[in-house]
Amino acid sequence: MDYSLTGKTIAILVSNGFEEAEMTEPQRALLKTGATLRTISTETGLVNGWHGKSWGHYFPVDKQLGEALGADFDMLLLPGGERSVAKLQQSAHTRRIVGHFLDAGKPIAAIDHGIQLLAIPGKLRGRLLAAPEAYRANLIAAGGKISDEALVVDEITVSALGQDQLAEFVEAVVKLFGESAALRAAA
Repeated sequence: MDYSLTGKTIAILVSNGFEEAEMTEPQRALLKTGATLRTISTETGLVNGWHGKSWGHYFPVDKQLGEALGADFDMLLLPGGERSVAKLQQSAHTRRIVGHFLDAGKPIAAIDHGIQLLAIPGKLRGRLLAAPEAYRANLIAAGGKISDEALVVDEITVSALGQDQLAEFVEAVVKLFGESAALRAAA
């Protein structure tokens, strides 16, 4: 099914060292739906991806993390990347933006290390997630429920363990975001 996200703005939250494919593959698919995508980062100007075993390409930053408001976006994409997530976790602005999406019931897609960013105490409220063993305790403490599946779609969240699920993750993101947009438009 073709989904239209025309008029919807999606925030992509990254810092230097994000897993390039985990950003670019969903980004490419979401652009085909007519969505507007904005890169939000701790960096200014450009943010550097990680590709395989070395640094990847540079991508333009649309808005610095400290200046971004969750209310300005309809959906959130959280790519993985150990370096990126470690830096994002150090910022109260990350918790503010992710917390806004969790509180507002807006759709979120998280993959690999990016799933850790959802571990905000009291915010997950029973959302079902795929999560590597290392992150499970923090996600449960934040109110989440953990599945043993490698890819999980609940009502407004899609999560996947890593790049082995990337194609299915991208498909699930487009479907979840598209269906959410259609439901909100009908309400």
